Amino acid sequence: MIKHLEDLKQDTIPEFRGGKGEVQITHFLEVDKGEFNSKGRLFAKNVLKPGSSVGLHEHVGDSETYVILSGEGLVDDNGDQKLVKPGDVIITRNGEKHSIENTGTVDLEILALILFD
Repeated sequence: MIKHLEDLKQDTIPEFRGGKGEVQITHFLEVDKGEFNSKGRLFAKNVLKPGSSVGLHEHVGDSETYVILSGEGLVDDNGDQKLVKPGDVIITRNGEKHSIENTGTVDLEILALILFD
């Protein structure tokens, strides 16, 4: 199967998880279409404009992995504040909390994957 960019589901979510600004999400796989085989719920590219953020939230029953594709940001990793840049990988396991904010001057692009435990 080949999915072309123009056919991918796109969402724009304001103040995502209590964050600032908005997050643009391009979904590579969709739960509604059974493309996860009940093993996960998100495989997408998230784009945060400068100053935008995803608010602090906890993962329950799943884990999330971010790969920073471009831009710079500040991650709250269970209360630990860390700067991130392209190539960095952030892993948030079941029961852990995280948030991310674009602290740079260009878009922060993140590959995001959420899999069930």
